[in-house]
Amino acid sequence: MAEQTITLGGGCFWCTEAVFVRVRGVLDVESGYCNGQVPQPTYEQVCTGQTGHVEVVRLRYEDSVIDLRSLLDIFFTVHDPTTLNRQGNDVGTQYRSGIYTESDHDAVVARDYIAALTQAGAFHAPIVTEVQPLSMYSAAEAYHQDYFEHHPHQGYCAYVVAPKVLKLEKSFSHWLR
Repeated sequence: MAEQTITLGGGCFWCTEAVFVRVRGVLDVESGYCNGQVPQPTYEQVCTGQTGHVEVVRLRYEDSVIDLRSLLDIFFTVHDPTTLNRQGNDVGTQYRSGIYTESDHDAVVARDYIAALTQAGAFHAPIVTEVQPLSMYSAAEAYHQDYFEHHPHQGYCAYVVAPKVLKLEKSFSHWLR
């Protein structure tokens, strides 16, 4: 077993976390913040849009079970990579689409993947997902971890998160735990 890590920003981390905790081969999903200028920011600071951070999930996965390309297939299906600094009604730089890598290999895989989607005309608009080295990562506060699991009937969870989970279940049933 070779354990790997990739950090993904696809809008609100509650949505992205709720999807990837259901994926076979993903060992851990942690909501957090990265690529900003303030060490250990709080949720309130990140929400101002002034810290430069992105809401992300950091995935630890077993690459003998699921590879990075398959994780990217899921990622690009459950969020909109064509909207700059927003996902639906969540607007701000903290909701930008991004892939934050810890190795040159992962950066190449991510860039090649985006190039292939672009070449195939997979989306109605240009892909704006940034691919950057991971920096200034910190875990989000404890109350953000496993948020959907703890609050499935909360309004945002029921109307925004749950449809993304359903999309995973319909499109990637072969990857479900």
